[in-house]
Amino acid sequence: MPHVREARFEDAATIADIHVKSWKSTYKDLIDERDISNTTLEHRITLWETILRKPLNGQIAFVIENDEGQVVGFVSGGKERTKNYGYDGEIYAIYLLDEYQGRGYGKILLQTFVRGMGEAGYQSLLVWVLTRNPSSQFYIKYGADPVEAEKVTIGQGTYEETAYGWKDLHTLEEALTV
Repeated sequence: MPHVREARFEDAATIADIHVKSWKSTYKDLIDERDISNTTLEHRITLWETILRKPLNGQIAFVIENDEGQVVGFVSGGKERTKNYGYDGEIYAIYLLDEYQGRGYGKILLQTFVRGMGEAGYQSLLVWVLTRNPSSQFYIKYGADPVEAEKVTIGQGTYEETAYGWKDLHTLEEALTV
């Protein structure tokens, strides 16, 4: 049975590894190779050590472990960063290793994250997804509405992202218990 727990500083290298591997596999057909290769493990380790040492923006992070106790995915988020859409919370990143996708791990991870965000006082939630990313269906399945699309620069390329949102965190929590 998968187990979710709060991310710790010692998880930084593992989270970074999952982040890079998942990022590259998820976006290999959506983002130009030169833009994908800009993401290095060393950069992500530094990023996650910084995040886990001193979280900013009310950021929280959880990891999910497989039956053997190995971390196979993570989620992090906090205050909604744009302040343009009327949402107070945001998922900054949610990634699972490929072999754990489609097996319920993402749902369990999102359930724990939503509970954590609710306990932290958040009322609503936004997530940005590359518009052409099929994983947007995961959010739609649990009642997310498309909010806005805008251009984003990744490496040297420009891509379109779509924000999906839940105006009521309780509605999302209920959808995840079904």
